[in-house]
Order: sequence, then structure tokens, then C-alpha cells
Amino acid sequence: MQFSEKRQRKPIINITSLIDVLFLLLIFFMISSTFVEQPGMKLELPESKSSTTEKIRDLVLEITADGSLILNDSAVSLDNLEKQLKEMLPRLEEKSIVLKADKSIPHGTVVKVMDIARLSGLEKLVIATTIEQN
Repeated sequence: MQFSEKRQRKPIINITSLIDVLFLLLIFFMISSTFVEQPGMKLELPESKSSTTEKIRDLVLEITADGSLILNDSAVSLDNLEKQLKEMLPRLEEKSIVLKADKSIPHGTVVKVMDIARLSGLEKLVIATTIEQN
């Protein structure tokens, strides 16, 4: 008498749909996450109630509390500022600059920097502020 052996099937788990769900979750979190740009130094910006949010394009000029100028993360002198701006102007998508001046800086220094920016050919000047807390 001959008995037929029953073959045991190996269980197969189909993970194709699991991989699809994982990729969809990965894409969802990549799209919905936000990235906040942190400045390299602490500035106390003046406050304004009527400020609006605007995206920073290419040029950011910071005037620190000690009066030093930083143009896109590199130090620049006041005498050399106009030359640096004119060199960067052809590569700009939008001819604008964001000015971040510490609130302890004298008004005359800020006006001088704004004048240099206008004379170098920049058309738009955005002054960064923080929203006033009540």
C-alpha cells in the first residue's frame, strides 16, 4: 500500500501592498513637513503690528548689534557693500534684498545701508521685523 505524501506549502506573505503604503506615508511626511530657517546669530528685530510674511529670495543683509554687516553669511564692510551688491545683482532672480537690522543700531546707519542698496541697483527693499506680542 502506497501512501501519498502531502506536500506542505510554505506560507507566502505578499508585501507589495505594504510597501505601497509605506511609500505613500513617506511621500506624505516629506510634503507636509516644514523647514524653518534658523539665523546664525541672535538679532533683536524691531516689532511691527502691520508686518506681513514674505519669502526670502536671494539676498539677506544683517546689521548686528555691534554694527558689523553680514551679507548672505559672509562679513562685508560698509565701504565694500555697494561693490558686493553690484557683483551679485546679475545673478539675482528678483532684484530685492532683505534687511535685518538689530533694534539698537542707530537710524543713520540703517538709512545709509538702504541708500547703498538703492544706488547699487536693487529695486525692492524688505525690512525684517518680528510680530509684536501683546
